[in-house]
Amino acid sequence: MERAEEPRWLNSDEREVWLTLVAVMMKLPGALDAQLQQDAGISHFEYMVLAGLSEAPARTRRMSDLAGFTESGLPRLSQVVSRLEKRDWVHRSTDPADGRITLATLTDEGWAKITRTAPGHVEAVRALVFDPLTKAQSRQLGSIGKRIMGAIDPEDRCLRESAPL
Repeated sequence: MERAEEPRWLNSDEREVWLTLVAVMMKLPGALDAQLQQDAGISHFEYMVLAGLSEAPARTRRMSDLAGFTESGLPRLSQVVSRLEKRDWVHRSTDPADGRITLATLTDEGWAKITRTAPGHVEAVRALVFDPLTKAQSRQLGSIGKRIMGAIDPEDRCLRESAPL
């Protein structure tokens, strides 16, 4: 009977790094959500949808492109965009060039919301991520993040576009 190959267990240094990374992945989203809920009454995901639209030409993106931008599936994105539509921050329409495509557009009210919300959010991002790091560490973090994302999905769009805060 063949013996299964032994797993490549983490050594103690790798285990410490891994557990630290897991803690960051678990706690950072909650901290960003808490800041945005307290200051603006929105989730981090809702913020990313608004920010993604705010940076698009004519403040409009295809829903499928917006799903890629926000690292979400279309069903989740559609639910969130429905909530944002009820607040008059986003409007959906059919692409006049291709009736099979749905477009999401940031309304003037949505633009006002994101411009009011962004300063507090960027301050939270600075306080939680960049202020504890040196400039060299910040560059390293970006490089490390891109390498990990490349291992997860070499075709990932986040490697080609800059994401808003």
